[in-house]
Amino acid sequence: MKKYLIFFAFYFYSSICFAQNNIQNKQTISQPDLYTVSNAGLPSVAMHGNFMGNTLLSSPYKTNFIKDGLIITGVVSATLLGYELIKNKTNLTAEELAGKTKDKLPFFDRSFAGNYSSRANKDSYILFDADYAIPLLLIAINKNERTKAGQLIVIYLETIGITGAMYTLTAGLVYRSRPFVYSNKAPLEKRLDKGGQRSFYGGHVATTAAATFLTAKLFADFNPGSKLRPYLWTASGALTALMSYMRVKSGYHFLSDCVLSGVIGAATGILVPYFHKCSKFKNITLMPDIINGNTAMRLTYHF
Repeated sequence: MKKYLIFFAFYFYSSICFAQNNIQNKQTISQPDLYTVSNAGLPSVAMHGNFMGNTLLSSPYKTNFIKDGLIITGVVSATLLGYELIKNKTNLTAEELAGKTKDKLPFFDRSFAGNYSSRANKDSYILFDADYAIPLLLIAINKNERTKAGQLIVIYLETIGITGAMYTLTAGLVYRSRPFVYSNKAPLEKRLDKGGQRSFYGGHVATTAAATFLTAKLFADFNPGSKLRPYLWTASGALTALMSYMRVKSGYHFLSDCVLSGVIGAATGILVPYFHKCSKFKNITLMPDIINGNTAMRLTYHF
């Protein structure tokens, strides 16, 4: 596992380097002053080449080599610590298992205690594995996103990394028995195993929410006029709900675990790109235009 994390860190950091180079090469444009002259001989539209620091941003996002590099270091370190905490958890004793009764659970989780389905658990991994490819697939398909693939891969990896770090730390620090611990449906050795003490919170659900809501957020920011946006947001919620259903049915998580996981994952998928967003472009649109036969730049401010 550590080898994969080291590779993850290297790839993540390399992506940042590529993205920074991509941004500088494509977004810094040296242009002469542009003027549109009206019939009266007075300038009606004026745009100077040094507007916004001589940089015409074609992406709503920005990345920073040092800042994102520090985030990478923190994410990888936190994930490694989380895995160590998970590894050092202890198995239940027979006496502790005997004391696991439904009446000690919150009333809203009691009906799910005792659930167990190995089939549902296996099925959930199909969607879980696909989650990692969903954002990358849309980046590859959508032309607007594809032009900034390097930058978006940085945001993608950061989102997945933060989601994973938060989950591993929580799963390592919090002892909460999974629903299958509360009945004889699951094998005894499984109920006693320390892996059964990781019900809070759901990594599968959080990852699904983070990946799908990130996909919808990136698409919405790069395609503000697209009619597909509400469908992507709806699909994100539907896939998160489907994963929650499978994890509850499998007996690996209570409904409350999944609800919280979905909220955390969705928030991560939306907020990570939001905090990378260029503040100058939250209300400003800059695009080429032709006025009275003259080439110019149209600047629109949205109140």
